[in-house]
Amino acid sequence: MSAATTASADPVTPAATGPFTAAIIEAENLIRTAVFVTGEQDLAEGLDYLAGSISAILHLVRTRNLTHPVFVTSTGPYTKMGLDNPDTLYLHADIEPTGTYRVRGRRGTTADLSFQVLRGDYTPDAVPGGDDAFDDRRLAIEADGTFDITFRPAGSAPAPGELVLPEGATTLSVREVYSEWSATKGAIAIERVDTAGTAPPEPDLERVERRYRTAAKMLTARINTWFNFPKWFYLDEPVNAFTAPRLTPGGLATQFSSVGHYRLGEDEAMVITVPRSAAPYQGFQLGSMWYISLDYVNHQTSLNSAQAQVDPDGMIRMVLAHRNPGVTNWIETTGRGQGILQFRWQRTDAPITPDLGPSAQVVDFADVAAHLPFVDHNRIDEHEWSQRIALRQRQFAARMLA
Repeated sequence: MSAATTASADPVTPAATGPFTAAIIEAENLIRTAVFVTGEQDLAEGLDYLAGSISAILHLVRTRNLTHPVFVTSTGPYTKMGLDNPDTLYLHADIEPTGTYRVRGRRGTTADLSFQVLRGDYTPDAVPGGDDAFDDRRLAIEADGTFDITFRPAGSAPAPGELVLPEGATTLSVREVYSEWSATKGAIAIERVDTAGTAPPEPDLERVERRYRTAAKMLTARINTWFNFPKWFYLDEPVNAFTAPRLTPGGLATQFSSVGHYRLGEDEAMVITVPRSAAPYQGFQLGSMWYISLDYVNHQTSLNSAQAQVDPDGMIRMVLAHRNPGVTNWIETTGRGQGILQFRWQRTDAPITPDLGPSAQVVDFADVAAHLPFVDHNRIDEHEWSQRIALRQRQFAARMLA
């Protein structure tokens, strides 16, 4: 009997896919028993989150190739995780500290392009070490926008302009961050120098079965990990308030963040006030209790400093509410009575100090106008609002297809 026909005859527990299907069941049970599931909407969102996670994990294990790496999408609008930023395209490639890699690309017109070499993975207990995080200001970019970076093996002596991988390096992460959603996306590719021009081996049965086992571990780890992040960084903070800005833990060298979580009744609203920063990127978003972004394409659940209306005094005032208060900077809860609040500043040249951070005030929905000193400047009618959402939809479609 051939190896291909030696799989278990038990139809309930297939030899290859069994570990992964068991992991799906375990992950669903975790979602169904989450403490913040209070109704069908929460559960539906959790199960949809699980579907995106299944899709992402299978894609990741099938594209992973240490000898012939490629950049793949780490998270996106249909594979959300880790409070994905609506303004960011996330890519990563698997690497080894013993390899030599060339990264070639073309800089787009986006607000920020940043790189981070990681050691290890996000787990329920830890954030991976980010040994080298930098943005494109560290690169030699030609007049036509092209760049070429070489990463040498750990412990080697680099030539001028080259970088050295840290011991234990596992991942090269790339983030391209938009302020104006109409900006031009760049291009990027990676090759491992010592394997260029060769072909990787074809997958055999053992390798394919191992992928399913790996996918099983990754799926349950993914669900468990992002359950813990809100506990670590958000839920111990006072509700309906923000932390002072600080360097993002485990994040980029030039990224500051301010975080919080909200809980609002149907007749309440939160007025959020923050100075318009000089940083090239300043963004705000809502997240669900599953630690993922809300629908940011068809609803205004996020705003960055290029999209937001700025008041004459240089302040950005946003109104977080369940229904439309008739102002341009309405942040839609999409029916969620609780969730995550997140500000980010990137490509900063100086620290984001507390006076540059946000403040929040919960008010009666009927009194929102009284808390907006430039309310006549802020007003928007239904047609203008519809046009604003249509612009988001068009720009998102172009960004994803470019």
